[in-house]
Formats: sequence, C-alpha cells, structure tokens
Amino acid sequence: MNQLPETDLRFITRFQKNEITEHHIYKNLARRVEGVKNRRIFAQISEDELRHYNVWKKFTGKDVEPDRFRIWLFSMIAMLFGFTFAVKIMEGGEQNAQMEYERVASMGSEIRGLIEDEEEHEQALIAVLDEERLQYTGSIVLGLNDALVELTGALAGLTFALQNTQLVALTAMITGFAAALSMASSEYLSTKAEPGTKNPLKASIYTGVAYLIAVAVLIVPYLFLANIYLSLALAFGGALVVIALFNFYVSVAKSVPFKNRFLEMAGLIVVVSGISFLAGLGIRYFFGIEV
Repeated sequence: MNQLPETDLRFITRFQKNEITEHHIYKNLARRVEGVKNRRIFAQISEDELRHYNVWKKFTGKDVEPDRFRIWLFSMIAMLFGFTFAVKIMEGGEQNAQMEYERVASMGSEIRGLIEDEEEHEQALIAVLDEERLQYTGSIVLGLNDALVELTGALAGLTFALQNTQLVALTAMITGFAAALSMASSEYLSTKAEPGTKNPLKASIYTGVAYLIAVAVLIVPYLFLANIYLSLALAFGGALVVIALFNFYVSVAKSVPFKNRFLEMAGLIVVVSGISFLAGLGIRYFFGIEV
C-alpha cells in the first residue's frame, strides 16, 4: 500500500480512534440494556465498529488506544439519562463521521462499505429504541409544566403580596408539596382509567417527582437570599433553565423539535407570571396588606 501523506494519516488515525472508542461504548451498552433484541443489536454494532477500526488499521499500520474518557462519559450518560439519550447523542457524531468519510471514499471499496454501515446503524437503532422512561414523558411533562406554571405564578403573586422571602418560601413549599401529591394522585387515577402500556403507579411517581424537582428549583433562591425581587428573578430564570434542559433531553431522545416546545412552555410561564404579578400587587394594595 502506498505511503499516505502525513495529513491524510492524521485524519485516518482520528477515524481509527473514534471507531475503537465507539466499539467499547456500544459493548458497554449491550451489557446494560434490557431486552435480548436490544442487546443483540448493540453487540452487533459494537462488532461492526471493531471491524471498521481494523479497516482503518490497514491504512495506518498501527494500533490506536480508545478514548477512555469518552467511554466513561457515555457510560455515565446512559446510566443517568438512559441509553436512548446516550445513543442519539452518539448518532449525532456518527452523522458527522459519515460526512468526513465521504472525503476519503475514493480510497477503496471498503471505505464505501463503512459509510453504508454507519447509515445502517442509525436505522437499526431508531427501530429498536424503546426505553421505559420515555413512555412516561407525558407524565413528566405534566408534573414539570404544572409546577412551573402554577408555582411561578404563585411566587409572583406572593412576592408582591408578602414582601418577605422566608414567608414566600414557606408558603410555596407547603403549597408545592400538597400540589405534588395532588398531581401524582390525579395522574394515577387518570392512567388507571385509560388502559395502556403505562403503569399507573410509575406514572404517578414520575409526575410527583418532576413536580417536586420543579418546586425545589423555584424556592431555593428565596431560602438563601434576602432580596425578594432578586429571588423572584432567579426563580424565573431557574424555571426557564429547567424547561430548556428537559426539552433538550426530549428533543434528542425522541427526535422532536426543541424550539417550539421550549417557547410554548416558556410562554405559558411568562403569561401566568405576569397576570399573577398584577394580581398580587392589586390584592396587596386593595386590602392594604403590609408585611
């Protein structure tokens, strides 16, 4: 085989390192994922990545160590956020790799085979991914959206009505906990009344936990800051961050648009909070409440 230019050699060595790294990542996922079919597909992809590595090795003539940090990182992502999210993030990298492979496709038929394999990987993964937690996305949305919209509005009203961070935090904490139990109970009854694949108890837990997480994010500023308006601003910012993170997760895991979902939820918070601002201000002055 002809000696490759140094630039091409570095380029191909990077491909080789990427393939052996992804071989280990998919191998780890194959051991952890539930379902025989899922494990078989991930194991097959892992073997394909190893075969790709050996193809590139023919050009470089040397072994390359995998990226240990990347292996650890994606193993942690899969453990914390689910294998669906981890694989979709991986597939984003696969698409970039496909475009880079096109630059060296003329080097031989084996390279063209690599490109076709990468495309098959994506299709196989999309067909097989069916993670339990994604079945309860609706329950999580219910808990987060209800908590963020209702409690942000309540905090806005309480901020102007009470003018005391500790009182606002205490009131919001009690209200939020009671509302979380109420929402969890409602989701349990609702899911139970509609026969399907979801477990009513799990659906209620997802809803309740999501609600409590949102409550915690919103009231934390009031617990540590004395400035009532700064606390409200930070609570509002925290709500937007939660919405952004959750919608990013859903957009990646379920391949749905991020922008529209984010703007819809954020818009609801802005409208409800604005109305509550005015309501709290009006109630305070109408009843002459001074705290």
